[in-house]
Amino acid sequence: MNLNWKVAFVSVVTFAWTLPAFAEVTVSDAWIRSTVPGQKVAAAFMRIVSTADTALVQATTPSAKFVEIHQMAKEGNVMKMKAIDQLPVPAEKPIELTPAGYHMMLFELKAPLNPGDKVPLTLMFENRGGRKLWVDVEATVRPLGADSGPPKP
Repeated sequence: MNLNWKVAFVSVVTFAWTLPAFAEVTVSDAWIRSTVPGQKVAAAFMRIVSTADTALVQATTPSAKFVEIHQMAKEGNVMKMKAIDQLPVPAEKPIELTPAGYHMMLFELKAPLNPGDKVPLTLMFENRGGRKLWVDVEATVRPLGADSGPPKP
């Protein structure tokens, strides 16, 4: 191996070590509240854990025209919901999407969501280096009165 190849090899290996690590993302306890006739919006909740810093940047589902990532925040004495561009997911720190915090809103539902239905979601995560990871999730539809705890048997 001549000197130029050795320098190139060391440069490539060094560059690879400096790239941000890509996450292994686990999503669990995904659920959506059921809807009433004519309702065109629903919210999705879940737990996300990542092995490396990443961010949830997009979600899609065939059950709705579009999905937004939302945050509930108190402004004065009023809780307000607003869309956010991304949801940071720090390494090894579970992020809970709940009715009172971060969640996803499904807009322009294509059909009613009934208890027991399964709704497919595709979540897109992106690390600081711009690498993307897609995670497929199946959210179970729970009755209207459901809280954020695990499903009741």
